[in-house]
Amino acid sequence: MASRVCLVHYHEIGLKGKNRTRFERVLMDSLKAALAAFSVSCVTRISGHILVTFSTKGEAERAMPLIAQVPGVARCSLAFHTNREPDEYCRAAIDALAEFGPFETFKVAARRSNTDYELTSMDLNRQVGEALCLAYPEKKVQMREPDACVHVLVVQGSVYVYARSMRGVGGLPQGSAGKVVTLLSSGIDSPVATWQLARRGAVVVPIHFSGRPQTADTSEYLCRDIIEQLAPAVQIGRMYVVPFGDCQREISMKTPSDLRVIMYRRVMYSVAERIARLEGAKAIVTGESLGQVASQTLENIMAVNEVVDIPVFRPLIGSDKQEIIERAKQIGTYEISCETAPDCCTLFMPRRPETHAKLDEVHEAWEMFDHEAMIDYLVSHVEYVDFEAPVYKRPRCMRERHSEIEIRHQAAE
Repeated sequence: MASRVCLVHYHEIGLKGKNRTRFERVLMDSLKAALAAFSVSCVTRISGHILVTFSTKGEAERAMPLIAQVPGVARCSLAFHTNREPDEYCRAAIDALAEFGPFETFKVAARRSNTDYELTSMDLNRQVGEALCLAYPEKKVQMREPDACVHVLVVQGSVYVYARSMRGVGGLPQGSAGKVVTLLSSGIDSPVATWQLARRGAVVVPIHFSGRPQTADTSEYLCRDIIEQLAPAVQIGRMYVVPFGDCQREISMKTPSDLRVIMYRRVMYSVAERIARLEGAKAIVTGESLGQVASQTLENIMAVNEVVDIPVFRPLIGSDKQEIIERAKQIGTYEISCETAPDCCTLFMPRRPETHAKLDEVHEAWEMFDHEAMIDYLVSHVEYVDFEAPVYKRPRCMRERHSEIEIRHQAAE
């Protein structure tokens, strides 16, 4: 009797040459993590695909949409797994076409991974095609651009038959491209930028700059909701929270009003770089889009960039707002980001912010307050939230984090 499995297809991983095995292994680990709530019995490689099997009936159907959201998955197919018996795989082909949905034309695409089976691909096409024509006499066979395509894949001692597929997000499996820290707010842009880097294989560590204690902590809870929305397809283990409100107030009192935003961002980038080094991350990610707001002009971006030595990635730099909104809706963060929450982005904002900052004026304003002491203070008072468990944990102070690191270093010595 045929069982249900999920066949995972990938595109970009197949071009990795000698490194392909490593990328496949990372993708399999990502799938296991994303499917932790399911009764997965096996995740293994078969002939250019990854096979996911389940021990509980009906879970393959429920897991299919989730698998399609995992970075690195180009397509997920809900397949019947049968023996190499014509009666079994022809029956499975009839069932696969029945669950495809409305169609008028169809074709069969058969392939065998090796030649130890006596039937060739053409023989399989004719055999399965005949069974489908008898089962669906009112439907028409069409070789070019049919409504439905029944795939028959013969691998080793098994046959996998499917017609129902779902397009995945593509990209590379998370964990294959290093680690980055991402400046995450409760707005629309930064969650999309975070997702984009995860889709390119990076492990993302979000840092949220809160307006606390000058504002409520609502934005922190919205960021938590955003992270939970991205999970389990995008794995995020920890979010850092920086209470930035009092420092913003100090900056607003000591620096020219038109340069406040640039000073805020220079401090934020500096703190993010410190946390990146602590985490072993190699870049900072932001949700900036060129010209979208005053701080995102070329001159202002350059004025902020110079305070850090590590790369700053801006995956949305060439996107307009509508494109970003569409992507936010696709990944499910748009509704959360539309909720009103005071945060550091709107705190102590000047009436007329500078849009084309001059570096000498920026440097002069930078020296008007003790930025090094402020950065040290913020880093020592950073809190963090772990997401290993579904329960929201109490934010912990960075000083506790430093103590943990010192204990680990002492144990290693």
